[in-house]
Amino acid sequence: MTTYGTIPASSQPSDFQYISRAKERIKAGLGARRPWRQMADVRAIRLPSSFSDAVSRCRTNIGYFRMNYAIIMLLILFLSLLWHPISLIVFIVMMAAWLFLYFLRDEPLVIFHRTIDDRVVLIILSILTIVFLFLTNATWNIIAALLIGAAVVLLHSVFRKTDDLTMDEEAAGLMSGVGVPIGAASSSS
Repeated sequence: MTTYGTIPASSQPSDFQYISRAKERIKAGLGARRPWRQMADVRAIRLPSSFSDAVSRCRTNIGYFRMNYAIIMLLILFLSLLWHPISLIVFIVMMAAWLFLYFLRDEPLVIFHRTIDDRVVLIILSILTIVFLFLTNATWNIIAALLIGAAVVLLHSVFRKTDDLTMDEEAAGLMSGVGVPIGAASSSS
């Protein structure tokens, strides 16, 4: 029996399979961030009624928009390094680490049979990125970028109302320390 013109099921090389899996992981990984429209909703910008309300909003919004805030900080840092080629190369290498260890993971990170929390990965990658970039002599650019990024994140997190945010039990637990719904974890106006 002849099978002219048929394509075997496994004719696709492994490189193409790897690329298609990477595309799927990028879509799924970036899908874990909150929608930018929700984050930039102008109707949700209000002055906090008190200092405790501002702190509560800040904690809730940072927990809810954590990945969006990380993207904003990394973008500001990237833009500040455009005139420092060595620093930019180091930053691109660290961005690859960020992509594979934080943004594109669909399973928890396990090292030596221990599951590493996302917050720990975020903190360690942030520290390593800053340390490696400081070693490239772009100190003032990095400090300025980090201060600008921190100011942007802090201002947004304080002025963004939290009434319309809905979190799952795990994210709400990050904010309050226990598995409490977001309405009970913070009182927002």
